[in-house]
Amino acid sequence: MQFTSTQKRAAAWLALLVGLVLLLWLLAPVLTPFVVAAILAYALTPVVDWLDDLGRGRIPRLLAVVVVELVFLLLLLALMLLVVPILVKQLPLLREQVPPLLDRFNEFLQPFLSQFGLHVSLDVAGLKAFATEHLNANFEDSLGRLLESAKFGGSVALSVLGNAVLIPVVLFYLLMEWRRFMALLLNLVPPRLRAVVNSFTDEADSVMGQYLRGQLVVMLVLAVYYSVGLALFGLDLALPIGVFTGLAVAIPYVGFGLGLVMALLAGFLEFSTQTGHISALVMVAVVYGLGQLVESFVLTPRLVGERIGLHPLAVIFALLAFGHLLGFVGVLIALPLSAVLLVAGRRLRSTYLDSALYREP
Repeated sequence: MQFTSTQKRAAAWLALLVGLVLLLWLLAPVLTPFVVAAILAYALTPVVDWLDDLGRGRIPRLLAVVVVELVFLLLLLALMLLVVPILVKQLPLLREQVPPLLDRFNEFLQPFLSQFGLHVSLDVAGLKAFATEHLNANFEDSLGRLLESAKFGGSVALSVLGNAVLIPVVLFYLLMEWRRFMALLLNLVPPRLRAVVNSFTDEADSVMGQYLRGQLVVMLVLAVYYSVGLALFGLDLALPIGVFTGLAVAIPYVGFGLGLVMALLAGFLEFSTQTGHISALVMVAVVYGLGQLVESFVLTPRLVGERIGLHPLAVIFALLAFGHLLGFVGVLIALPLSAVLLVAGRRLRSTYLDSALYREP
């Protein structure tokens, strides 16, 4: 059986694609810092280019790269430190409020379930003892357990530490040489296909850029909204919880859910009376209910969805699918690949609608 030249080229490209996917799957653990650095470089390169152009050659690109990377790392560290005041404030409150909360929960649960013929008796004393033992553990004990677990999982701890050091280094080189790396990749494309590939990558880059810019605006608006909304209800941890919730909406629904649970727990612990618990429920219902409505029906459709057509459900599916196939690396590349697949899907649809297969009766 003879194959045409078109069939041979198609088979060669398919084999190349399969080989690339297999290589990514096999090298996924090693590629993690490089993939993270590449995604960050893609997002930060426009800022470096802007500073480079602003200096009009008087500012070396090296200085622009160092400034941008340092500012990014400081912002990342500041976001991580948002968790510290939450833990410092919550742990003492947990020690005081968990025992009475368990009593009230048991007093509410038993009459409620008895209405349906269910008689459940919670071991409140055992739950109190368990909670008190763990919440009263001092810092030295916690540190000792952490070091002991790190001793058994030394490879994991070493991997995390290695990635924390390697990612900024790789990011630095990628920011310095991004244009040259892209030019080298383009040179690997056959000349007859470069026009098509350039058009495709430009469209994918436009889609990805619009998504990132729109999502960033949504995150900033919601961070301000949740911080102000929780502060108006008198929550002491309004700022860290509000900023965390706003920034975590980058993961659709998951980030919102985590922020809601944190605000509800903080409200229950801070407002310790029975009326205080009702106040916490009202606070969460008003602030997070209105926030979800504004995000779902105003911010995300106008700033993200209408621009690129990437539905939040598609984002969730991409995160789950690529995460299942490639693990953590798959989660990292899910969003860029979703933008590429969206553009590819649009072009395939256009080609199909213009083809004789669709038009012939």
